[in-house]
Amino acid sequence: MRNASPPLTCTLVAILLFTTCVGRQTKAQGNRTNGVKTKTSSASSTEPAEEKVSELRSAIERYAVDRGSLQRSYPVATSPARRERFRKLYNDWLALLPKTDFDSLSQDGKIDYILFKNHLEYELRQLDIQAKQSEEIQPLIPFARTIIDFEETRRRMEPMDSAKAAATLTDLKKQVDDTRKAFELGMRPDRGGDGGGAANPLRVKKTVANRAVGAINGLRNTLRNWYTFYNGYDPVFTWWNDEPYKALDQSLTTYATFLSERVVGIGGSQTPGAAGGSRGGGGGTGGGGFTGQGGQAGESGSGGFQRSTSAAARPGDTSDIIGDPIGREALISELRSEMIPYTPEEIIAIGEKEMAWCENEMKKASRELGYGDDWHKALEYVKTQYVEPGKQPEMIRDLALEAIKFVEDNDLVTVPELAKDTWRMEMMTPERQLVSPFFLGGETILVSYPTNTMAQEQKMMSMRGNNRHFSRATVFHELIPGHHLQGFMSARNKPYRQIFGTPFWTEGNALYWELLFWDLNFAKSPENKIGMLFWRMHRCARIIFSLSFHLEKMTPQECIDLLVNKVGHERENATAEVRRSFDGSYGPLYQIAYLIGGLQQYAMHKELVDSGKMTNRQFNDALLKENRIPIEMIRASITKQKLTRDFVSNWRFYGNP
Repeated sequence: MRNASPPLTCTLVAILLFTTCVGRQTKAQGNRTNGVKTKTSSASSTEPAEEKVSELRSAIERYAVDRGSLQRSYPVATSPARRERFRKLYNDWLALLPKTDFDSLSQDGKIDYILFKNHLEYELRQLDIQAKQSEEIQPLIPFARTIIDFEETRRRMEPMDSAKAAATLTDLKKQVDDTRKAFELGMRPDRGGDGGGAANPLRVKKTVANRAVGAINGLRNTLRNWYTFYNGYDPVFTWWNDEPYKALDQSLTTYATFLSERVVGIGGSQTPGAAGGSRGGGGGTGGGGFTGQGGQAGESGSGGFQRSTSAAARPGDTSDIIGDPIGREALISELRSEMIPYTPEEIIAIGEKEMAWCENEMKKASRELGYGDDWHKALEYVKTQYVEPGKQPEMIRDLALEAIKFVEDNDLVTVPELAKDTWRMEMMTPERQLVSPFFLGGETILVSYPTNTMAQEQKMMSMRGNNRHFSRATVFHELIPGHHLQGFMSARNKPYRQIFGTPFWTEGNALYWELLFWDLNFAKSPENKIGMLFWRMHRCARIIFSLSFHLEKMTPQECIDLLVNKVGHERENATAEVRRSFDGSYGPLYQIAYLIGGLQQYAMHKELVDSGKMTNRQFNDALLKENRIPIEMIRASITKQKLTRDFVSNWRFYGNP
């Protein structure tokens, strides 16, 4: 008989103590990888880069594996039991961290300690936010707990009482129908309506009702998982439960459609997303801005409510754009987790200040083209510079090779030969373009361009929005030195840190290259400048509209209008951008991460490269080798900043906006 496993607490303490000892030995023996000294890497070298071993690496890897086990074992994201089990995981690890001898850690170890602590504290805050979101929709889905209990009982492998299950399904159907009917009766004019039958006496916000629709769709999936486990394999179960299950599923569908059409205002039952952090609550992977080999940019904490999909989108229609504003308190929590010591209002002010700079530069380029200060006319001219159908892939290839040559000619960053040899291209589907009207990238660049199935108006908007000069400013953002090089390097350098993934590194670094390319005169013509400035203005607008939306100061339609009137977007493209921003696929700070993360890295460049302390290549290589972590921690690593276990972010990288 085997000995019983040691308690989790003892095991985790052992890991932390062991990794501290390993770290001390590593510090004494010098840098090495797998015990063997390595050469300095070069663009053509295939040898592994020299890397120090962080004392916390083993603990973080153990935590990531443990969390993955719980994610698979508790798949019902809205389950209170799941939240409590994750709360225990986070609290257990958080309680163990103080047992580590912080002062004896290497710089990498100290950074990992701070990152780990920050991550756990953030996840605990997210659980509270998710519990509050669930509480808000509880009156709309009083039957949720019973459905969740079905699946969790099955996963515990408890015996099935088929007759009792059938009775419960029948009761659940009545409860769903009664909930819907009560809502319908309450909306009649003689029950407090406004005479038009569209009033909502329960005063449920559209965003909350939209979240409830997503929760109902999630519950249908949960119920389906439970039912299909037994159906057909257990003839007694099928005999009792076939009709009750089908009847309940139909009632759930009818109720979701009712809420979607009559309360939210969307045609048909959609699968809307919910607000949530980009890394919240032990959620599954997703929400990244690119499809690089190193995985997605972050993990999605969608609060457990079904995300929307591009299938919900229809050309010319904006009714599906609902979103779920999270409010100022939650935004501050998000900013705190990203180690950005600014308020949402200060971040908006940065966006507005950068927008003013862009408008001034737009006027300069407009004058060069002979349009005076009317840069909107100059922009319209640039939009006509698109290639004919079928020529877009060739243009993208040429732009990619041009950017790689520019990087290497200016000795800006190490580009391994394998990275240059392994990027690919695919065309984006028309359905996907309704959500992502521009390129997405990573190891594979996904190209937006019209197809024969699009209406003429959509074709022209896509061609104008992906013209030669706009594309020239985005291809290197997606490939090299942008997302593809990021994914390539992060898969090979400190990959255990990907659990701390942040769009402020992923999108911010790609945007930083846009800022640096501008300074190095990559834009050779006024048309090129307008192309680059258009995207910079777009990122300024993303800051303004996304934070204003989450502060409940702008509606989705106002966000669309801002992109059209202030930046010069085609309306369909602006609609797709706002749809993507608020459909639940991205965290609430994702859209501000481009420019804010870029400005953070740009400020570090001024501090370290412009001062002569580092070369461009040294600095840019260092950025890529720390993996996807908050930028302030990269700065702490590069500058050897003195750190304490109670570190609090205070880097004002932009000064006072």
